[in-house]
Amino acid sequence: MAAPEAPQAPETTGPVDESARRREQRGWYWYDWANSAFPTTVLTVFLGPYLTDVAETAAAGRPYVDVLGFDVRPAAYYSFVVGVAAVFQVIVMLLAGALADHTGRKKGIMAFFAYLGSAATLLMWFVSDGAYLLGGVLFIIATVGFASSFVVYNSFLPEIARPEERDTVSARGWGFGYLGGGLLLAINLGLFLNAEALGLDGGTAARLALASAGLWWGGFTIIPLLRLRNRRPAPTGESAPQAVGRSLRQLGGTVRDLVLRYPRTLLFLLAYLAYNDGVQTVIAFSATYADKELGLSDTVRIGAILMVQFVAFFGALLLGRLATRFGTKKVVLSALAGWTAVVAVAYFLPKGAALPFFALGFAIAIVMGGTQALSRSLFSHVIPRGREAEYYSLYEISDKGATLIGSFSLGLALQLTDSYRFGILSLIFFFVVGGVLLAGLNLPKAIRAAGNEVPERI
Repeated sequence: MAAPEAPQAPETTGPVDESARRREQRGWYWYDWANSAFPTTVLTVFLGPYLTDVAETAAAGRPYVDVLGFDVRPAAYYSFVVGVAAVFQVIVMLLAGALADHTGRKKGIMAFFAYLGSAATLLMWFVSDGAYLLGGVLFIIATVGFASSFVVYNSFLPEIARPEERDTVSARGWGFGYLGGGLLLAINLGLFLNAEALGLDGGTAARLALASAGLWWGGFTIIPLLRLRNRRPAPTGESAPQAVGRSLRQLGGTVRDLVLRYPRTLLFLLAYLAYNDGVQTVIAFSATYADKELGLSDTVRIGAILMVQFVAFFGALLLGRLATRFGTKKVVLSALAGWTAVVAVAYFLPKGAALPFFALGFAIAIVMGGTQALSRSLFSHVIPRGREAEYYSLYEISDKGATLIGSFSLGLALQLTDSYRFGILSLIFFFVVGGVLLAGLNLPKAIRAAGNEVPERI
């Protein structure tokens, strides 16, 4: 028995308003600007150390703190919370994607999760005096809001950009996000480094930084919500439980279709999972490598973080432009070769090598934004119309899986060799495997199988 046809989004009636489409694209960029405050200020710099300090304060010299009846070391508490948050993200992302496609209320669902996450981040101001459990709960809520809103946000890309312009649109959005996240991070780092001169203690400065990320995220989200629009009417006469149930059944059909009808789309997800393992692990552990292996100062590491944020803006735009000229797949494969070279060179950096570390950071910034932006646009070509949010929820799950698998692999390498250098070097495996899988993927066939038009250059 043949599998049922994938539902198609209805065609827009009337002539296409080019100016309205451009206006919608410009609004779409602003959500990258808005939500990038969370991964840069909260995840990359402030929350991990601060929440660990709060847990240590609550421990009051004892070796453990109580977490739902379990004894957890204060140093391990943040890692525990990150793992729990990843599980919740996977579950809620799938539901958010299915609901967005089934109900047609993409903008409303995106708004709900964006403001859920930004409100939880803003409330981190109250995480003090040993309130580690509150901090953990708010972090889980914020990450669920961030991931779920991003799924729906990504699903707008095939609707607001023609196939031949998606690389450019995605790259601009991603680059704009690096610019916004970097700007707020620069402000917050300036506040933190000058806290004493401003009459603030370090904890208060950290809480101000965390709360500012929530305010930034929620405030700038207003712009895309004013510009983006839903493409099809919501089903009538359907209760909320019925909508959830129907959406979950639809999601089950999406997973079956991915395996049975769109195996090349599945191959792309596997390739992305592999090379994104390397990308996410380098991003997450580069500061630790600079500290523990190279012995670089806080000033050098903070300077490198800021430099990467702003250079990545130009890197995303550059690789987006190159993709329109040479083809997206070729540019992504070239970027993966660049990642491999960067990791190999990092192995040989001597201790205290600040200038070479900045040079490597510059190279990472060039390929980082482009790899992520072009992967997002490339995926938009190999998914069926009308089911974008569901497929992007699977795409984001690949991203979360990359974080877990890459971190575990690096930890295993450290456990076996007790060397950060061998740990970093082991990441070459992920770039090579991902590159081989992507190189072997017949993209035109994958695009046609999904019922989409093959761009001139892909």
